Amino acid sequence: MRAVNLLPRDHGQRTIKKESLPVLVGACSAVLVLAVLGAMFMMGSGKIAGQQRKLDDVNRRFQALPPPPPGPTAAEQALAGEQSARVTALSAALASRVSWDRVFREFSLILPDDVWLTELSAKSPISPATNAASETGTGTPSEFTITGRTYSHDGVARLLSRLQVVPDLTNVQLVSSTLAKVGNQSVVEFSIAADIKSASGTGS
Repeated sequence: MRAVNLLPRDHGQRTIKKESLPVLVGACSAVLVLAVLGAMFMMGSGKIAGQQRKLDDVNRRFQALPPPPPGPTAAEQALAGEQSARVTALSAALASRVSWDRVFREFSLILPDDVWLTELSAKSPISPATNAASETGTGTPSEFTITGRTYSHDGVARLLSRLQVVPDLTNVQLVSSTLAKVGNQSVVEFSIAADIKSASGTGS
């Protein structure tokens, strides 16, 4: 009989393949890492490109905005100053406005029957400075003055007390009160002064 060699002939080749397996695994790992890094780079590049497009769009919108309007000219500034002065003057006029029909109506309602007037003088409030003096009672009222006669000092006192409750009068003061004779009749001649409350609610 012939002898038969039962050992595999490729034993040496298998040894070589086992030794090259780690090298193959390392190469595959390197390729995988490079692929992941490449994918991350592509994603980052895409985000950067998107942000750049947004920035470019904002810049285009900003450049498309119209230029700011020019500031006011000297003539416009002067006109604005004149308008402000007119508004101030109008406000001052309205603040010193007096409803004279109401003042005289109120006065006629409180005038006693035993008092008759010989003179009445009324004028509008003048200035805030005079107004402040009237409010403190240190100034002499002059905007509403009356002179007249009655039969006694009690009549003068009664008129004075009634004038003090008239809403449109303030700082009511008795200027003078003296006995006199008119024919055979003894009378008391008096003079009373007060200030007028303006539309702002204060006397001048």
